[in-house]
Amino acid sequence: MSLEILEQLEAKVQMAVDTISLLQMEIEELKEKNETLSSESNSIREGREALEQENARLKADHEAWQQRIRSLLGKIEEVE
Repeated sequence: MSLEILEQLEAKVQMAVDTISLLQMEIEELKEKNETLSSESNSIREGREALEQENARLKADHEAWQQRIRSLLGKIEEVE
């Protein structure tokens, strides 16, 4: 009878060891996935920052052109 209990305990211990091994492999996979996603996130963030800078530059250029056009229109109105 005690041999049967010992075998059941051994089976449960083996299942626990197997489960722990599987969980450790899953943790490693998740760590790798997290690193990949973190890298992608950083790339996207850098791209967004570059686009925001480009957008600010284009807005400044647009404003400068509008000011030049207003100035030219003012000069034309003075001539008339």
